[in-house]
Amino acid sequence: MNNFIKSKYFIGLLALVLGLSLGSMFFGSADENQERKKANLAISKEEIWTCSMHPQIKQSEEGQCPICGMDLIPMLENTDNNDDPLSISMSPSAMNLANIQTSVVERKIPIKWLRVNGKVTVDEREVYSQTSHLSGRVEVLKVNYTGEFVSKGQVLAKIYSPQLEVAQEELLEANKSKSEFPEMFEAAKSKLRNWKLTENQIEAIIKNKESSGYFPIMADVSGVVAEKMINEGAYIKEGQTLFKVTDLSKAWVLFDIYESDINWVKKGDKVEFSLLSFPGKTLNGVVSFMDPILNAKTRVAKARLEFDNKELDLKPEMLVSGIIKSKIDEKEKIIVPKSAVMWTGERSIVFVKQNSNTKVGFLLREVQLGLSLGDSYIINQGLSEMEEIVTNGAFSVDAAAQLAGKPSMMNPYGGPSPQIHNHGTKSQSNSPPISGHHKQEKKDSDLSIKSLFSEYFSLKDALILSDLNEGKLKSSALARSIQKIENNAYQSVSDWNSERLQNTLNAMGRANDLKEIRSGFQIVSKLFIQLLEVEGSIGDTAYIQFCPMVNNNLGANWISQKSEIRNPYYGDKMLTCGEVIKQVNP
Repeated sequence: MNNFIKSKYFIGLLALVLGLSLGSMFFGSADENQERKKANLAISKEEIWTCSMHPQIKQSEEGQCPICGMDLIPMLENTDNNDDPLSISMSPSAMNLANIQTSVVERKIPIKWLRVNGKVTVDEREVYSQTSHLSGRVEVLKVNYTGEFVSKGQVLAKIYSPQLEVAQEELLEANKSKSEFPEMFEAAKSKLRNWKLTENQIEAIIKNKESSGYFPIMADVSGVVAEKMINEGAYIKEGQTLFKVTDLSKAWVLFDIYESDINWVKKGDKVEFSLLSFPGKTLNGVVSFMDPILNAKTRVAKARLEFDNKELDLKPEMLVSGIIKSKIDEKEKIIVPKSAVMWTGERSIVFVKQNSNTKVGFLLREVQLGLSLGDSYIINQGLSEMEEIVTNGAFSVDAAAQLAGKPSMMNPYGGPSPQIHNHGTKSQSNSPPISGHHKQEKKDSDLSIKSLFSEYFSLKDALILSDLNEGKLKSSALARSIQKIENNAYQSVSDWNSERLQNTLNAMGRANDLKEIRSGFQIVSKLFIQLLEVEGSIGDTAYIQFCPMVNNNLGANWISQKSEIRNPYYGDKMLTCGEVIKQVNP
């Protein structure tokens, strides 16, 4: 009986152990699988990469777009549960990878930054003409070259003058009867004084009772000989300039101020400038004088800085570049960096950061721009103080908004991203890299696009030279070339419309003045810059350049093959107005 109870107890215990084991295997592994699925889902979300220009491209790892070659960006997490359905949310890792930075909107005193160029000149008040006070022949020339330093009282030359010799004889005769005729004696001395003989020289003549026709010309001031105007053996007249002597311990720096910027520059504005001879060194000064007269040929006025130059570091004719900081208003304004603003020509937008309990979101906000301050804008309407906006990486946020069907720069009301020039083909979500025949097609397209850029540069050069006829010819030639290339060559440029672009160029080809051609060139350049950024290269280094004065001070861009500024919108009127804003390397 005891053995039976023991056996029964043993069997029950064994069943309990087996039950627990099986339950752990089924239910425990189910929980683990569920957690693993959640982890894999999170990982898959983090590892989905797409192209901002081709949202149909989706890959599990970072790389480059197989269509346009742009770097892929991380895809966003689902935003359906976001607090604001119009905002776009991004994970911390996506923000870091896109280098998105934000800053709080502040009110500041608006200070306009003007980038200016100029040169060092001599202080006109320190230029002295060393003249001869009598006629004669230069017997000895002590100073023989330009740039030589002379001190006040130094002998510059010796002159033989018959007039001087006669005047000395008259003095000696008057000295013999000075007690009887003192007036005659004083008149003889005064005559020599007028010829710049000193009292010591006159007394020496009387004491030695000997006249001499040789007279030393002594420097009236100290400085550097800026110009030598005589040679040894030359005959000179009374009052003739022998040398021009300049004191270089003081210098002027003259900056060119374009006509459209004159209103912003005034006396007392602070200036930072640098010279090629001192790389990395910044000098400071203030505007001491603003030229009241505009140069009729160059359309510029001069802003002057007075600079102490005791070490003679600043040499006349040195080129300088600087920034004039001009306070334009005493009231504080809302000011944001230019990098925060995306501008389409008609609309200006920023992305405002929105924090919730679980996510970081960005909401598109249209703003009204005020005056451009150089690297920043005044915001007249659309932003409030203490709001936080994207100041770096706004393009990445906008691209993400387009992918998610949220309001974006080109699609202000949101909705699905359009598939540009898809021509009914299947989604390229899992498209492999271009290979075989497709590679050859892309290569041919690249060659055609490179030839387009060559014709674009020819048009730009014609506008730089302000050549109306050449500008019309190049515009028409570029229109014909665009017509020959298949539309799929531009499928990655969202704004490209071949027909509209051809119409614009054909109108430029029929224009009656350069103003019409240059107006159309703004549209052409905008599309070619997009094409350049999509292609990533045209074989050579290209420079995207910007002039802030075009289009009623709204500014316009163009592309150049050289970093040197040659402005196609103004030509020789303001040839160097502008700056390089981006360099695209091969």
